[in-house]
Amino acid sequence: VDANPEPLELKLDPGSKVSGMALKQGNQIIFAAELQHRGEPIKKALLSRRQLRRSRRNRKTRYRPARFLNRTRPEGWLAPSLQHRVDTLMTWVHRFRRLAPVGRITQELVRFDLQLMENPEISGVEYQQGELQGYEVREYLLFKWGRTCAYCGAKNVPLEVEHIQPRSKGGSDRVSNLTLACHSCNQAKGNGDIRDFLSGQPDLLSRLLGQAKLPLKDAAAVNSTRWALFNALKATGLRVTTGTGGQTKFNRLRLNLPKAHWLDAACVGPVESLEVMTSKPLLIRAKGHGTRQMCGTDKYGFPTRHRSRIQVHKGFRTGDIVAATVTAGQKIGSYVGRVLCRASGSFDITTASVRVAGISHKYCKPIHRKDGYAYA
Repeated sequence: VDANPEPLELKLDPGSKVSGMALKQGNQIIFAAELQHRGEPIKKALLSRRQLRRSRRNRKTRYRPARFLNRTRPEGWLAPSLQHRVDTLMTWVHRFRRLAPVGRITQELVRFDLQLMENPEISGVEYQQGELQGYEVREYLLFKWGRTCAYCGAKNVPLEVEHIQPRSKGGSDRVSNLTLACHSCNQAKGNGDIRDFLSGQPDLLSRLLGQAKLPLKDAAAVNSTRWALFNALKATGLRVTTGTGGQTKFNRLRLNLPKAHWLDAACVGPVESLEVMTSKPLLIRAKGHGTRQMCGTDKYGFPTRHRSRIQVHKGFRTGDIVAATVTAGQKIGSYVGRVLCRASGSFDITTASVRVAGISHKYCKPIHRKDGYAYA
């Protein structure tokens, strides 16, 4: 074993639902993974908890003065469903650092380089007047207009960048004057005025003009979680470099790589060449650590049952990965999968293809203890 191994580069592509991770050594991708977040389940759980709490307070404390305006949030606060994305990615950054000599981290910091799009004459960035600038603008427009033609609503067709107010009539190249149109609509409109082109569709005209002038707050919201992650990564003490979503797409298309979250992670930041040494990434799914609610309710919010505080049964807890070799009964065979525990000692095992119920704990041997994630 080399006493001084070559430092690795950990590359991250944070996403709203799935994040990509890749370990790079030189120009080789030696490991990759995709992390599936649980932001939506967290949001639904918080909504359910809020509804139960409000129903209970309406019944029990009907005339008590409202106190919901007494709270303040600290600077940099993120909603739990957003903070979860930062926390889970940092968990895996720390795990990679324990297992591999990570010396540098590269993160896709912003999906769109907003400053570059609004002022393309900033100094200090080499690619401003090159091909990449168009990728930034196009990616933002695809996000803003929902990947559909702004005029006819066509989907899954090639879309062209279109000036709402033609340049021949004084229109600018600012993002607020750009939209996306299919080829036929773009040709039909030509250099004509948008009000003449949509004179028979006043509702569409007003909606299009209103959406075009919306500020870039939607993109800023997409980027907020990534900034929190960036600050957390800097706190590790490692060198942290960043890239944009347009730059990532430019690299991936230039290297002729298919669209995948882990390949996007591999293409984050400046990339000259890339040799992918793996074809199957580790699939990680965030599962959480259960619930703290001790009282089960019916659909109306009234208490119906009590939940036990005891999580460990016969030395196992729900979420452990176990191997079971059943030698007697109707379920003879070998099973490997996630276990669901009961106090009776009769467990269920969910394998890659089927869920097997009624396996005695005596046949089970632990392979991997529950850590809040599922793997494939």
